[in-house]
Amino acid sequence: MKRREFLGVLGGAAASWPLAANAQQTTMRTIGWLSVRSSDTERETRTLAAFREGLAQTGYVESRNLTIELRFSDGQYDRLPALAAELIQRQVAVLVTTGGSRTAQVAQAATVTIPIVFTTGSDPVQDGLVKSINRPGGNSTGVYLLNNSLAPKGLEVLRELVPNARVIAFLVNPHNLSTPKQVREVQIAANSLGMQLHVLNASAANDIDAAFAALVQRGAGGLLMGADSIF
Repeated sequence: MKRREFLGVLGGAAASWPLAANAQQTTMRTIGWLSVRSSDTERETRTLAAFREGLAQTGYVESRNLTIELRFSDGQYDRLPALAAELIQRQVAVLVTTGGSRTAQVAQAATVTIPIVFTTGSDPVQDGLVKSINRPGGNSTGVYLLNNSLAPKGLEVLRELVPNARVIAFLVNPHNLSTPKQVREVQIAANSLGMQLHVLNASAANDIDAAFAALVQRGAGGLLMGADSIF
């Protein structure tokens, strides 16, 4: 599906959404919001607030002509399929995903007809979300934030902040699709800087304390965090 065609089906399979000029219509639209984050995190980052503001600018306001069905997995990736299924059963007009490629992939597995809008910090082409940046194809499009590409630069900044540190810990989520690439790129950067890199894993919030204990035991002089919603 071309990007223009995708925008044309945001109001449903057969009709496009009116813009502000036609916002007087009273038909209720339902948007599904699927996130691997917690509801508190989503609100603290103002992601939801900004989303609602953007919709309001095009004439869509909750309780007037719009309903947003929210589903959060609280960092537990295995809960996402069931939550996606709930939103599909609600017959949402659009499915919005946040928290990376894995969330978007779950949405894609749940529907090939409902438009999906995602945000991700890893390459959506490499992750199989779209065919290309210019021509996404399928029923998905979104925003690529380039978060993962910044990890080697983050290591350089950490080196400037803690110049005497020779051992650095890199905290990653092993379930994140982009983790292997992140580790490779940061390892290359560490080698070029003459630094020793210890990779620590955490796939849930309760793993983070153990990871911090491990970095202390290994004498790490600094911590670099991978791009993942649970962090």
